Formats: sequence, structure tokens, C-alpha cells
Amino acid sequence: MALPIREQMKYWGIATAVFLVVLWFMGDVLLPFVLGGAIAYFLDPVADRLQRLGVSRVMAVALITVVAILIFVVMALLVVPTLVEQTINLFEVAPDLVRRFTGVLTERFPSLLEEGSTLRTSLNTVGTTIQERGGALLETALASAASIINVIMLFVIVPVVAVYMLLDWDRMVAQIDSMLPRDHAPVIRKLARDIDATMSSFLRGMGTVCLILGTYYAIALMLVGLQFGLVIGFVAGLVTFIPYLGALIGGLLAIGLALFQFWGDWVSIGIVAGIFVLGQVIEGNVLTPRLVGHSVGLHPVWLLLALAIFGTLFGFIGLLVAVPVAAALGVIARFAVAQYQQSQLYRGIVEDGAKDD
Repeated sequence: MALPIREQMKYWGIATAVFLVVLWFMGDVLLPFVLGGAIAYFLDPVADRLQRLGVSRVMAVALITVVAILIFVVMALLVVPTLVEQTINLFEVAPDLVRRFTGVLTERFPSLLEEGSTLRTSLNTVGTTIQERGGALLETALASAASIINVIMLFVIVPVVAVYMLLDWDRMVAQIDSMLPRDHAPVIRKLARDIDATMSSFLRGMGTVCLILGTYYAIALMLVGLQFGLVIGFVAGLVTFIPYLGALIGGLLAIGLALFQFWGDWVSIGIVAGIFVLGQVIEGNVLTPRLVGHSVGLHPVWLLLALAIFGTLFGFIGLLVAVPVAAALGVIARFAVAQYQQSQLYRGIVEDGAKDD
């Protein structure tokens, strides 16, 4: 006989509380394991596809690992140093860019930026703050990331965890399925499939879209000759998961820098603007429909709320689990609404009376 609803809610509530407490106290320890699990989840469809082509699971994981190592080496040797160098240079030249921008505004609108005006003072303060705080923040982040413990955790433990989890992924899923409460197993499986569909569409789909667009923006802007093109492409690609925001932020940065660098060369400025217009066309008509789908079920506002709450409560580890938790809560909420709409509480006695008539 199944446990009463009240008893079931008590046990599930205790399990949720234990999960949150563990996340709170062991967030830093769990970080490499969560990252490794996320990587394994992201790459599992690739391993499954290789298996369908006749490759064993071990060989599929080995091939994926070799390709990942090659990509990591290329990134570490070519992309990351350039990205860091351009970011530092951007912080250093920020005051000069602000002064030049102020000069242009002074020539065009002399009454707007009179000596001692609030707008002029604010612009000068912004430039100085970016130079002083931006460089210090970047150096602190790099110093923290370069500590011995973090290097060992992120560059040794994470790949090992990812490889082992990718190798045993199907067996882990089967083991978890065998431990489901029998009375609720069909419902839990359905919810798990819906959560997986939502997460795979968003994480794998949007992750791929962000990577493709970030690479496109960076390469295109660097080919045009725009300074800091790699940084702008990285930023634009990183926030592409929020509709239109990536193109808006990246486009404003790129066009603003292009106006300073190519002032008078309107063809180059137009090309920079056209790069982002083309990126939006490709994203909206090709990448997002094919890789993500038209209906993911994970609204950007809901996602931002989850990132803000979990990031504030649990730090970086909270940011990593925010998307899966948001996807799970969204699916459970839709399931609860559907159950409510089929219940007597929603339908009432009026509908039953109408059916009797």
C-alpha cells in the first residue's frame, strides 16, 4: 500500500532540504563534480551517436576525449592569451575613449558638456573607474583562478570526472531508474523526460548557438580590423542565451569602438554594423530553430531569476545548478497546473452538473 500523501510530502521535503544544505556547505567541494557532470551530460548525445555508428562506448569516449584535448590546447595557446591581453588593453584605453567621446559631444553639442557639468563629470568618472577597477578585478580573478588548488580541481579532477561519467552515463541512468518508487515511477519518468528535453534544448542548443555566434562575431570583427574584436565577440556570444541582448550589447560596443577607430570610414563602420545584423538573421532563422527549437519552455526572465537567486545563495556552484533546477521547476509547475485543471477544485460542480444534463 502506498504511503499517504502527507507522509510522501514529508520525505520529499526532507530530501529537498538535505540537497540545499549540502549545496550550501559543500559548494566549493562539489564544483568540479558538477562541472564534470555537466560536460558529460552535454557530450552524451555525441557518444550515443558514435555508438549507433558501430563504435564501442569506450572508443567513443576516447575519441571525444582526444578531440576535447586538442581543442583545449588550441584555446590555451591561441585564444585565451589574446582574449586576456585585449581585455586588459580595453580597460587601459577606456579613459582615452571616454575623453574622445566627450570631445565629439562637445563639438556637436557644446551646451551639453560644459566644464563642470554633471554629464561631463560622470563620463570622466566612468572612464577612470573602468581603468582602475576593471584591471584590478581582472588581475584578482586571474590570480584566484591560477591558484594551485583551483588548477588541480578544474584541470585534473573535472576532466577525469567527465570521462568516467560519460563512460557510465547509461548505466547510471538505469540505476537511478531502478531506485524510483514503483507507484510513482511512470510519472517521474515522464517528468524526467520533459526536464531532459527542456535542458537539452537549452543547454546543448543554446550553448552551441552561443559558441557559433561568439566565434563568428570574433572572427568577423578581427578580419575587419576592429580593435578588441575578440573580446566583443566573446561577450556577445556569452549573453546570446538572452534573446537580442547579446547582439545589442555586442553591437553597441562594436559600433562605438568602430566610430572611434574608423571615424570617417563609413564603409568599415557599416560593415561592423552589418556583421551583427547578419548574426541576428542567422540566429533567428537558422541556428535557434534548428538547434534549440521554437518552444523550449524556459523563459529568459525565469532563467535570470533562477541565476540571480541561486548565484546569491550558493555562489558559483549555484550558477551551475540554476539552469537544471529552473528547468525542473518549470516542468513540475506545468505538470501541477495540468493536474489542477483536471481536478474537481478547478472544474467544480458546474461542469459536472452540465454533464449530467
